[in-house]
Amino acid sequence: MAGASTAFAHAEVTASDDRALAENVTLSFSSEAESESSGIKELRVVLPAGITPDAVVLKEAPEGWKYATTADGYTVGGTALKASEDAKHSVVIRQLPDAKSLAFKTVETYEDGKVSRWIEVPSGGQKVENPAPVLDLKPAAPGAKPLAPSPSPTPTSAPSTAAATPSPEPSVATSAPSSAKQKDEGGSTGMVIGIIAVVVIGAGAAVWFKRRSTNAG
Repeated sequence: MAGASTAFAHAEVTASDDRALAENVTLSFSSEAESESSGIKELRVVLPAGITPDAVVLKEAPEGWKYATTADGYTVGGTALKASEDAKHSVVIRQLPDAKSLAFKTVETYEDGKVSRWIEVPSGGQKVENPAPVLDLKPAAPGAKPLAPSPSPTPTSAPSTAAATPSPEPSVATSAPSSAKQKDEGGSTGMVIGIIAVVVIGAGAAVWFKRRSTNAG
């Protein structure tokens, strides 16, 4: 009986609009529990070609479960569910790609560490033991076109270092000390010349008085 239960367990996906290029489509996933003693605590979904992680938004998940993007898809998980309880969640896809079918490889992790991998993609009508959830798409609606990629956020430009660097003082301010210095130097030179003149005049006067005294005697 345990073997039969495992064989019938599987993961499924359905869509609110299963046409290629359909927009804002809700995908609902259901992962059947395989264990009667441990509950599912995390689901990892690998997105098919044509759907990028930034084009997916979580819509509904078990209470308390968190959603996080990965390099090739997303994870959703949290407190383990009760044993034998199926894990169900839904996401909104910005736009489905123009394809005939989409496979969503799913990995289930249980509280006791057990991992179930629903990752095999059947081809040529062959049956596989662990099939991935596959969504068959109908032809696109008339006039449907691929949407432009989501714009990347514009990076905030760094503050200009030129604006942060204080501008040099005006040349007039720098030349003022030089002019003052020249003025001081000119004043000092004039004072020296004045002292020399006084000494010369004094010496001349002394000689004149000496000669006059000599002549008078």
